[in-house]
Amino acid sequence: MKSMKVFTDTEWMKTGTIAVLSGKGGTGKTFVSVNLACAAAPSTYIDCDAEEPNGHLFFKPQIRHIQKVTVPLPRVNPLLCDSCRKCVDFCAFHALAWASGELLVFEELCHGCGGCLRVCPNQALSEIRRDIGEIQEGTSEDVRVLSGFLNTGEASGVPIIRALLSRKNNGSENNVFIDCPPGSSCMVSESIRDADYCVLVAEPTRFGAHNLKMVHELVQLYNKPFGAVLNKTLPGDDPSRDYCRRHGIPILAAIPFDEILGLLNSNAEIAAREDKQYRLMFQELLQRIEREALDAAAGHP
Repeated sequence: MKSMKVFTDTEWMKTGTIAVLSGKGGTGKTFVSVNLACAAAPSTYIDCDAEEPNGHLFFKPQIRHIQKVTVPLPRVNPLLCDSCRKCVDFCAFHALAWASGELLVFEELCHGCGGCLRVCPNQALSEIRRDIGEIQEGTSEDVRVLSGFLNTGEASGVPIIRALLSRKNNGSENNVFIDCPPGSSCMVSESIRDADYCVLVAEPTRFGAHNLKMVHELVQLYNKPFGAVLNKTLPGDDPSRDYCRRHGIPILAAIPFDEILGLLNSNAEIAAREDKQYRLMFQELLQRIEREALDAAAGHP
């Protein structure tokens, strides 16, 4: 398990990596991460929701670099293959099959793990590269913006997330904000692997509390310090708030249901840039995250 970093106040405010998660789409995960990145600027924003990235719609960055992401794909040499089918038995994704006297490779099912090459006793398999998407890097005012785009129909965006996170620092000493995919899949696990602090975004509904539970269990599994942001809150019952209180989850902020915020968001505008009141709100949220992260690193409850 990755050991927790120990920051001084100055170091954290410059170099902390904050992952923003939610149990499902539409809770406000991108809204929170985009505005936090603006409140902390200069900063780096990374959109790891490669299946449906939308942070770039808010930042509208000037693109400076595009990198194709490829994965290995097995190719068979029929002159060396003796039809032992060890590769077929090995592949958990059913990307290989033996039919009509030849080995078939189903590209859409292959996860590029390379295991089939290792188990082949005759070295009948080699690798070619297959394009699965791309990452784009640009700038929006004083925010560095990295976005991943997975090609339609691909089985996994993990290679794109790894490519994104490999460019996380790139000589920069600024705060990094990771906009994770929704849910608790392997793509989310990859997104939070090197995070210093996790922000769990939830809506004030029973369904919201159920999905909060999913990401809560995930960050506990990875031994990450975390807190919750309750978004679109209303007076009255709030199952997500109750879940946080029952499980001792720090509530970092409760963002009320706000028509002005909704309008800004629907117009792909960044509230922290458009309105001083909202900028102050996200600066205060950032300060609360910093305090919680420093306390967690120091071993304080």
